[in-house]
Amino acid sequence: MELFLELSAIIVLATILAIIVRFLKQPLVVAYLLTGILIGPQFFNILQSTDYIDLFSKIGITILLFVVGLNLSPAVIKEVGKVSFIGGLGQIVLTFVIGFLLSSFLGISTIHALYVGLAVSFSSTIIILKLLSDKGDLPKLYGKITVGFLLIQDLIAIVSLIFITTFAHTQQTGIAQIIFFLFLKLFLAGIALYVISKYLFSWAIHHLAESQELLFLFSIAWGLGIASVFYVFGFSEEIGALAAGVSLSISPFADSIASRLKPLRDFFIVLFFILLGSTMVFATIAQLLIPVIILSLFVLVGKPLIVFFLMNILGYKTKQGFQTGVALAQVSEFSLILAALGASIGQLDTHTVSLITAVALITIIGSSYFISYSDNLYVYVEKMLKQLEMVKTRKKISDETIKHELVLFGFDRVGRDFIEAFKKLEKNYVVIDYNPEMINQLEKNDIPFKYGDAEDIEFLQELQMEKVKMCISTIPNFNANVMLVKMLKKDNPKAILIVRAREIHEAKKLYELGATYVLMPHYLGAKYATAMIKRIGLDVKGFEDEREKHKTFISASKLV
Repeated sequence: MELFLELSAIIVLATILAIIVRFLKQPLVVAYLLTGILIGPQFFNILQSTDYIDLFSKIGITILLFVVGLNLSPAVIKEVGKVSFIGGLGQIVLTFVIGFLLSSFLGISTIHALYVGLAVSFSSTIIILKLLSDKGDLPKLYGKITVGFLLIQDLIAIVSLIFITTFAHTQQTGIAQIIFFLFLKLFLAGIALYVISKYLFSWAIHHLAESQELLFLFSIAWGLGIASVFYVFGFSEEIGALAAGVSLSISPFADSIASRLKPLRDFFIVLFFILLGSTMVFATIAQLLIPVIILSLFVLVGKPLIVFFLMNILGYKTKQGFQTGVALAQVSEFSLILAALGASIGQLDTHTVSLITAVALITIIGSSYFISYSDNLYVYVEKMLKQLEMVKTRKKISDETIKHELVLFGFDRVGRDFIEAFKKLEKNYVVIDYNPEMINQLEKNDIPFKYGDAEDIEFLQELQMEKVKMCISTIPNFNANVMLVKMLKKDNPKAILIVRAREIHEAKKLYELGATYVLMPHYLGAKYATAMIKRIGLDVKGFEDEREKHKTFISASKLV
């Protein structure tokens, strides 16, 4: 019960601070870090045990990376693989060298300077992914490249931790062999996941998707399970969770899984930030004020410039280089683990650990503003950055995801006719359905589709319907159509919105909310039947012809 009361008090405090921060139009992560500082030993000392918070944090991190993996299909990896590898590796090397030289200039001993240089090279996967996800920028080109940079960083961080641990305990030269077998295991695990996801899940997941609850439970089990397997075999749970997500990214149900996991992810990841804030120690930071300020400025300004120059050399646009750079402008949670490891084996003292921790927290808070307001910041620095460009020719790559102009919710009714009409308009379109049988039909007929539920607000937000010109819902669910009308009228009031109603009072309500036109099947059916009677009269042959046309339509609709 005491843990329950403690957790309740922490959540209440975090909520109050989040409301204040939101009112001040600041990133919410600032409120979570402040909560951690206030509940820590420096202030109220509410947090008596960190074990359960640490457990919840790990769950949040696992789910976060699993959701990111769901968006990293093989096509995305192919798109940004080259720039991620070259740019990510170059960024780490340059940041490490400059960080080491800067630390040495500040009077830090060689071995400690090596740790500091390595620590500032890595960026926070958790912070970046959370903030980019909140902005809706993960699908953008710079978002994909940033995730690629983080993958390279995480792999090098894992190798660094293994190198330090092995060297400290064995003092032998078998490290290369250990690293080789580590990457071999990673390669074999990737092959196994690919085979399972392609040949087993392609059959099984369609059956699981018949129940939204079962699909939700399976996705959690898969993400946590694979993360645990990777951890047992010597990798971090973060890499395992990411791999689990990538293995399901080729599934047509990936978007729906991601949208349903986000509320769960958000709750647990809040506890990670709170735990991070609680580790802040102010006593020793005052003694390290100058190094903390200089190194923090290097991470917040110098590191983005390094990334900007690398992406400029690789031919990317100024804004893409700037946004990728500012996204990486903080110190990673891996860096804190690295510092703790260095202290445990006697290679670092408490001053250097405090220095790395202080720089991490300052840059995490600073970069939160950079990421949240990167579009506004770019306006002020655009001219200066263009003068710093080394390469003026740029890749012709779109920075935006494909935005559909026509959207149809519900295919298992009169979808075929609407698809034919969409094709004549020659506009980008997509069909939304959550019936696995309909998904199979759409997939077989190469019709653009997404698996999702119109009542899932997270899923609707991910569709980015600001540019939609027409939205049609044949779904008979009144509440789903009300939510759809409200959302579209708020985000895109000029769009044409056609929805379905079963009763007259439902149609009146939908019109009041702003629907452009309301489909009422019995009304349209009666109108058509009346027109037939007027046209055909009592000619039995005429009605039999209409019957055959209707039967042909019904048969054809089953094939599409």
